Amino acid sequence: MRDFGYTLETAMADVVDNSVTARATRIEILAETTTDEPWVAIIDDGCGMTELELIEAMRPGSRNPLHEREGHDLGRFGLGLKSASFSQCRQLTVISRKAGATCAATWDLDKVAQTNDWRVDLEDDLSGFPAAERLPEHGTIVLWRKLDRLSTNFRHDTSKRSAEINKAISGAERHLRLCFHRYMEGTRPSLRILLNERKLSPIDPFATDHLATQVDPEEYLPLVNGQVVTQCFTTPHHKKMSKSAWEELGGPEGHLRSQGFYIYRERRLIIAGSWLGLARQTELTKLARVRVDIPNTMDSDWKIDVRKASAQMPPVVRERLRKIVERLQGTSKRTYQRRGRKLVSDENLPLWNRIQKDGGIVYRPNAEHPSITGFAQALPEEFRHGFQACINLMGTGLPIAALHADMLGGAEGVTSDEAEFSDLSEAAETAIRALLATSMTGNDVVRTLCSTEPFIHHKNSIRQLVEDIEQGESS
Repeated sequence: MRDFGYTLETAMADVVDNSVTARATRIEILAETTTDEPWVAIIDDGCGMTELELIEAMRPGSRNPLHEREGHDLGRFGLGLKSASFSQCRQLTVISRKAGATCAATWDLDKVAQTNDWRVDLEDDLSGFPAAERLPEHGTIVLWRKLDRLSTNFRHDTSKRSAEINKAISGAERHLRLCFHRYMEGTRPSLRILLNERKLSPIDPFATDHLATQVDPEEYLPLVNGQVVTQCFTTPHHKKMSKSAWEELGGPEGHLRSQGFYIYRERRLIIAGSWLGLARQTELTKLARVRVDIPNTMDSDWKIDVRKASAQMPPVVRERLRKIVERLQGTSKRTYQRRGRKLVSDENLPLWNRIQKDGGIVYRPNAEHPSITGFAQALPEEFRHGFQACINLMGTGLPIAALHADMLGGAEGVTSDEAEFSDLSEAAETAIRALLATSMTGNDVVRTLCSTEPFIHHKNSIRQLVEDIEQGESS
């Protein structure tokens, strides 16, 4: 039971599931890490339990997974409270209050090992239990002590052990904000979660409140054991979001790993970001996300595990979602390529040409760009060949491997080197004179030259320079 594969974040989420099932509206997570005996408490204001209900809840495998559950019930096997807790601690105490009566029970794995007797201890005196005074009029406290799995490296160094536990708890924070975001959203959320008295804000992986998010209608797939509801989202381009909002949306692994399916069981997230074998995670599709809602009546169909952290898609759902993925990926690619389309248009003058060659893509400097041709023509004849060789060398020396690594690490962080117009004015003047010599109008020169980098950000300066050159030539 200690080795089902829980992490701290999935263990905490499993305990929070019980609070949600108990219709809690407020869940508080407290951690005392600086003492010789650190502890973690998860406190809710749910319906609470009587002593008989508590004893049953402490029983491993207290629920048959085949029994029908209510729609808001996030439980599965009746193992979550015990297996999640034991994955992090060796001593579990549950204190609960219902209808004015308080009860408490403890599992101590050291005592079980010593006595070889799997008996739960009922507690009469709660005065020595951490956080017991925080128990509301109705609700439950799940108390973890003997945190052997949370403090494995510095058991005899209090300060380092505290830092280790606090780091783990901070890492679990994002998971809770994401996992229960649909309960925490809105002006009147049904659930508030606090961590050491600090209210957590939800993380919406679809950025539904952003005006640039593209939202498709919901689609319904009725099956024997329930209805699967899907909805597709294309999140905004990173240039339409603040840096902090973009980074929070992508999470620690970035947007490349965050694309794909978000599968919810009764509005509780169980899989966050994966195409589940239906597609590859690529840079051009990283804005694509699909919300999939399933009821708890389909647990066996989806093979939901004890941790509620993995699932397998039924074949009939897989075929439906395959078509959705193909359509959605096209939308994401269009959104992400919108800025790049002009670069390959014959009507524009890119500094780099994008060429399809032998099934791949090659980038070469555009030797026909007026800045390059104009400068070459101004050179003495004996220097022109060397200048062209330098331009070709730049193309063949493009650091493809480094670009791949940087793009995979976060394409939004790879940008061109910005320059002041004073640094570009000489090249701009050369290009303008070359274009005017082809009988282009001044407006056409501005439109053509400012359609691509690096002049796209200096349209007003380019227009003024064109006017000055035209006036100089006319005078």
